[in-house]
Amino acid sequence: MCVTCGCSDDSDVRLTDLRTGNTMILNPPHEHTHDGHTHTHGHPHDHEHGHTHQHAKGTVVSLEQQVLARNDQWAERVRGWLAGRAVLALNLVSSPGAGKTTLLERTIRDLAEEMPFSVIEGDQQTLRDAERIQATGCPVVQINTGTACHLDASMTARALQQLDPHQNSVVMIENVGNLVCPALFDLGERAKVVIASVTEGDDKPIKYPHMFRASEVMILNKIDLLPHVPFDVDRCLEFARQVNPRLRIIPLSATRRDNLAEWYDWLRAQWAGRTELQESLA
Repeated sequence: MCVTCGCSDDSDVRLTDLRTGNTMILNPPHEHTHDGHTHTHGHPHDHEHGHTHQHAKGTVVSLEQQVLARNDQWAERVRGWLAGRAVLALNLVSSPGAGKTTLLERTIRDLAEEMPFSVIEGDQQTLRDAERIQATGCPVVQINTGTACHLDASMTARALQQLDPHQNSVVMIENVGNLVCPALFDLGERAKVVIASVTEGDDKPIKYPHMFRASEVMILNKIDLLPHVPFDVDRCLEFARQVNPRLRIIPLSATRRDNLAEWYDWLRAQWAGRTELQESLA
């Protein structure tokens, strides 16, 4: 059981390369450390004890810190590896159904002649989204996390090793659909991009503040549906800026192509600046 988020680690994490169809089993997503001691009571538990095992909370916090610290170590390795190749990596996060894959398909098709893309797809099961990306002609590997609810940096490192992206390219990481746990895990990316949609509640930013605080850009997707859904755009944007005043907000429709130019301009700017980190590490 993952002490950080409660997801189970008893199923295999699988990495599939859509170019070859080969699948490999990755190591469990987290390393877990146990305190190594057990104790028993010599009397039945038919009465209240005078103590409450208060050490349990401290142990959980310590284990969570270890998990996140190890992930951060992996993330720094990934970040250095990407910088050495002048590869821009972005971590796309959202709740299920917000439109990550549709936006990714559209972006790849529209900008493929400007910048080379490759994709890491994260889902608990199936190759469905990876097959959609493959249909664009883009190299893609799929991470199936089983019962785990997020990607971590060690998974990303293994996926990048398999994907082997070109120098001076863009790697899009489509995380598992979840607005909670992916906020905690740095994958070595340049930035998190959170995708919300008008088919969700307009209070998402204050209900899931850690994700919106951890992100650099918020895309408000499916604005073509605004006449048909009860969604207060101004209220949503107010909540988002309340949580993260520096958050850049881009409303768009990936299907109808509304305001994609603003998203593409931001992406071009990030790609143009990818060599700055490489030079800083030289």
